[in-house]
Amino acid sequence: MSVTNWLVVMSKAPRIGAVKTRLARDIGAVEALRFYRSNTANLLRRLGDDPRWQTVIAGAPDAALEDGGFWPDDLPRVSQGGGDLGARMDKMMQSLPPGPVVLIGCDSPDVSARHIAAAFKALGNHEAVFGPAEDGGYWLVGLKRHPHVRKIFGNVRWSSEHALADTRANLTGARVAVLETLTDIDTGADFARWKAAHGN
Repeated sequence: MSVTNWLVVMSKAPRIGAVKTRLARDIGAVEALRFYRSNTANLLRRLGDDPRWQTVIAGAPDAALEDGGFWPDDLPRVSQGGGDLGARMDKMMQSLPPGPVVLIGCDSPDVSARHIAAAFKALGNHEAVFGPAEDGGYWLVGLKRHPHVRKIFGNVRWSSEHALADTRANLTGARVAVLETLTDIDTGADFARWKAAHGN
C-alpha cells in the first residue's frame, strides 16, 4: 500500500487587520491584505492539485472554514486549533493519517512544486527537513513521522531570528535535511526587496 505525502498549508482567512500585521504596519493594511490574498491564491494554484502529495488547508479561524469563497473548494480543510504557532503545527503533525507531513505558510511567494518535491524526497532518508528563511525562521518544515511522530515545536521563539535554531535543538540525534533559503515577506523591507528582485 502506498503511503500518502501530506502537504499542509497553514492559512488564515484574509481579513484586514488579521493577516500580515507586521507587514501592514509598514505598507498599510489594505496593501498587506492584497499581497496575502494574491500570494495565497497563487501558492494553492501552483501546489494544490499536484498528484505527488495531498494538499490540506489548515485554516483559521474555525468560523472561516465553512465560509468558502477564498480557499479552493476541491481542497480539504481542517482547523488549525488553538495555542501558539508551535501548538498548531504540532496538532497537524500528530493528527494527520500516516505518511510524511510537510508544513508551509503563506509568507514566501517563491515556493514552488520543485521545493515541495525536494522536501518529500529528503524525508525518504531523513527524519526532518527545513526550508530556512533569510530572517532565521523557516518557510517549510517536514517530518517523516515514522516510526513515531516527534514533538519538535516546544520552547521555540516564534517570529524571531532564533526560530529555526530553537526548532532544530528539539531534533538532537535526528538526521535533518536543509533546503535552499527563501525570503519570507514579513516587513516592508522584505516586500520592497522581493518586488525589486522580481522586477515589480
